[in-house]
Amino acid sequence: MAREAGLVRRGILWLLLLGPFFFLSYGLANTYTAGREDIGSLVFAWEPQMPLWPWTIIPYWSIDLLYGLSFLLPRSRAEMDRHALALLTAQLICVASFLLWPLRFTFERPELSGLFGWLFDVLMGFDKPYNQAPSLHIALLVIIWTMFARHTRHPACRWVLHGWMGLIGLSVLTTWQHHFIDVPTGALAGFVCLWLWPHSGPLPWRQAHLAQDPKRWRLALRYGLGAAVLGLLASKIGGGGLWLLWPALSLLLVALNYALFGAAGFQKGADGQLSVAATWLLAPYLLCAWVNSRLWTWRHPQADEVADGVYLGRVPGRTEASAFAAIVDLSAELPCSAMKTLKTPQDYQSLPTLDLIAPSQETLQQAAKAIEHRHQQGPVLVCCALGYSRSASAVAAWLLLSDRCASAEQAEALIRQARPGVVLHPAHRLALHHLEAQP
Repeated sequence: MAREAGLVRRGILWLLLLGPFFFLSYGLANTYTAGREDIGSLVFAWEPQMPLWPWTIIPYWSIDLLYGLSFLLPRSRAEMDRHALALLTAQLICVASFLLWPLRFTFERPELSGLFGWLFDVLMGFDKPYNQAPSLHIALLVIIWTMFARHTRHPACRWVLHGWMGLIGLSVLTTWQHHFIDVPTGALAGFVCLWLWPHSGPLPWRQAHLAQDPKRWRLALRYGLGAAVLGLLASKIGGGGLWLLWPALSLLLVALNYALFGAAGFQKGADGQLSVAATWLLAPYLLCAWVNSRLWTWRHPQADEVADGVYLGRVPGRTEASAFAAIVDLSAELPCSAMKTLKTPQDYQSLPTLDLIAPSQETLQQAAKAIEHRHQQGPVLVCCALGYSRSASAVAAWLLLSDRCASAEQAEALIRQARPGVVLHPAHRLALHHLEAQP
């Protein structure tokens, strides 16, 4: 992608806005909190064993340089603006948290001398021990790290990049700047900002609209109740039980996808991969969804040919995908590594659809066209998580629109003959009948 003109100047303008805002908001939050008496702390029993490594003040400080350099990387105005807005949103979220739920760092750092001691003294000139969870340092690191990783291609450079960024993340603990709870909460804030401002594609909150399908609301309620139960357990157990907040957040986001954001909330791209933000925020749910797909299909993992080289099956692994010339994928929640086995990116078509929800008529038409366009090149796999519902309705739509079957019932019968476990609900059949009624 060619780099748009004028981005350096745009980046400088953003820095002129974000820099003063950072020091002003961060400093005011510190000053205000220092005068409060309701400041608590959250420290795990093992944290006093955390070593103080003075030299890690170097990577700790380096994020300031990387913050500025990150504005040299975007290739377009949209990418530049979304990067800046993600950084700004992280600042707003963290500062608001510092004011609403103030925490104090409790360890007393000994006097340090030399270069490292001087760097600590400069840091302490404006950074007081009150701005803790979520760690703004970690939230900004997540956003900056993602930007550099996206634009670093050479394998050796990527190893260096990830190593240094990881060291920055560790340094918030080994410089005795933060307690552990600040780190995962800071990472959460960073990934939320990246999810709100993805580097490309539609903004999820702009596509939000209340679901009209009652089944989507029922599923949203179930996932929401699961999130509430896990959240309550985390608060009751405390300690290590606080990790339950991660799957609770994951289920909450899934519930919001069913109620508001739709399949776009999973941020599955044209390459079959979910965004970095969606992958981390939804990781517990994604793991369960993948295990569920494998458990349901472990007796019958292979795809089945329906007609003319068109196969129906589950989202394939890399080995399974290598058997096909093209793949049409209707899963929204599972990544697909097929792009690495196909000849060209155009041989993979992603049409994300929510699990247990019938694809829209438009999606079925797109799937039918994609199948018809690609099946002459070789075997085509039409897949979803299990290969029994969403993908089956797509194959049925192809059979109808290509005149291979005269009716939706005939198409369903042909698919069931090839793959007996297919499950088409009334909503799937209704969408197919609408296609059948088209002239």
